Amino acid sequence: MDPILLAPLLPPELDPTQCKLHCAVYNGEAFPIDVLANDPDEWRRWNSWRNVNDDFNRQFIFSLAQDRSDPTLWLFGGIWEVVGRRPEPRQHSYDVVLRKDLMGPFIKRLYVRLALAGRNRRRNMEACLSDMTVSMIAEEPFDGDPFPGHDRINHSLAEIQAIVKQGRPDWRIALEHMKGVYVIHDEATGEPYVGSAYGDTGIWQRWSQYALTLHGDNVGLKAHLAAKGEEYFRDTMRFALLEFWSMRTDDQHVIDRETYWKGVLLSRSLGHNRN
Repeated sequence: MDPILLAPLLPPELDPTQCKLHCAVYNGEAFPIDVLANDPDEWRRWNSWRNVNDDFNRQFIFSLAQDRSDPTLWLFGGIWEVVGRRPEPRQHSYDVVLRKDLMGPFIKRLYVRLALAGRNRRRNMEACLSDMTVSMIAEEPFDGDPFPGHDRINHSLAEIQAIVKQGRPDWRIALEHMKGVYVIHDEATGEPYVGSAYGDTGIWQRWSQYALTLHGDNVGLKAHLAAKGEEYFRDTMRFALLEFWSMRTDDQHVIDRETYWKGVLLSRSLGHNRN
């Protein structure tokens, strides 16, 4: 079946030659699709950022947020009008206004397929338009991937950071009043680290420390971070729950199960546990 081109969906009053295409990608701290879904003010700031060059030098910005797992899939983030510009580089030097009258109903619902070559993510729209196709139009706006269940967590540190930063209520409610034992695997080497949350600290609070510090104040993870670097850590360290209980569970039971899993996974001899 022939793909559906994006061009016929564009409103007649929108001239592609007056649009810059902004294909937002992971910036080392957050995934753009999560920002678009959960933080409209921050998404506006993503579309007001100026690098060294005056990339947004046209009247409009056609914004897209890259999918986390498919680099050729993009979620439509609205058409922004540039109403002011300042020359300062590496700052939010553009004043932008979301034009909801231009494809407003498609925001967070329209998925665009576009394979980009090269590193440039800010391009003249007419140069890419013939390669842009409609992948899907969802019935409801995307508001982030829902909490998958305690037994289905398998997320990178970067994803945990985004979830914590956005204060995702489904994740927070599911984890903040739970004790548990978790594992953090280096997916490149297979090396595990086993940790636990008990006392007055639920899993949400404990994982929030990893989101903030990357290492959670663990000696072995600190050394691994120093050796590998922050970007490697965010992309490669993956979180999963091994066991979880209510906050009424005795702390010693949690500690005993943590010790058990350290032995099962050989996290002292082959991983990053130091006790």
